[in-house]
Amino acid sequence: MATAAEPRKTRIGLGKRQLLVAVTALLFMVDLVLIFQYAPTASEALGTQMQRIFYFHVPSAIVGMISFGVSAFASVMYLIKRTRNWDRIAWASAEAGTIIFTIAIATGALWAKPVWQTWWVWDANGTLTFMLWLVFIGYLITRAYAPTVERGARWAAVVSIFGAAAVPFVYMAADWWAGLHTERVTGPGASGSLETAMSYTLQFSLVTFLFLFAVLVAERSTQRDVEERVEALRREVA
Repeated sequence: MATAAEPRKTRIGLGKRQLLVAVTALLFMVDLVLIFQYAPTASEALGTQMQRIFYFHVPSAIVGMISFGVSAFASVMYLIKRTRNWDRIAWASAEAGTIIFTIAIATGALWAKPVWQTWWVWDANGTLTFMLWLVFIGYLITRAYAPTVERGARWAAVVSIFGAAAVPFVYMAADWWAGLHTERVTGPGASGSLETAMSYTLQFSLVTFLFLFAVLVAERSTQRDVEERVEALRREVA
């Protein structure tokens, strides 16, 4: 088990976290300019201005799935090394991933309503996406109601690994099974392509959401480190 002094070696300093937040804020401002001023308006078939949700939906979906992979990797490292820092990273990554993946689901529904005349379709892509989201809601519930921190870490690690194993199926669902969701036009195995301005904007949006994920993980894992130190001091005083 980790010692009390261990987290200080791995915790990101306040100055670095503030710089990360500032860079992320700047990236979001530039990203908004690219989305609403630089990227071209899509054809009527793609929903005209509604198409700009694409630059929020796709990056948030990809980063959400990446965050679940990070959580699973950190969970495996925790099970191997049993150090609290890996568990904090796993926990923070799952929390951040749940938030970002929720953005992906919400923006997907906003896109679907005007284009497909429905908020949601229970095709393979929609169903698997919802199930993956539920898995990580389950992760958070497991952490919240476990009888001890150690048990919660072990049980949640199993949930995280199980959820990450489902990510490839969610990623490829639109290609493997028929449904209203369009085939992917970007990323490994994509069947389509984007024009240059749209591609650059999407890539910048993806980088921006990755920085958002890094900010959330850094802040939440540091906060949990402080909470654990305060609890340790309370036990010592008692």
